[in-house]
Amino acid sequence: MTQLERLKDELITLTVRRGYPAELGALMAAELGTEKTITRMIAYLTHVAPERAEDMVDEMLAIRSDRDFWADKKRSEYYQKQYNQML
Repeated sequence: MTQLERLKDELITLTVRRGYPAELGALMAAELGTEKTITRMIAYLTHVAPERAEDMVDEMLAIRSDRDFWADKKRSEYYQKQYNQML
């Protein structure tokens, strides 16, 4: 079992402990997709203890948005570097 699979299982377990279906945890894990983002979500569930499923999903979307922004930034930096070298 890989580290990513262990983290996904942990996220699902935490979701079930909060009283929500395992499918919600599996969906959040699939949407987050990386070890770092799933770890952030696990930390949120452990320390904040949201009262509603909507709060959990909002945090998942915020974490995913941060990841997407970072990836876009790195992609932009790469292509800017390529363009500068071309000039």
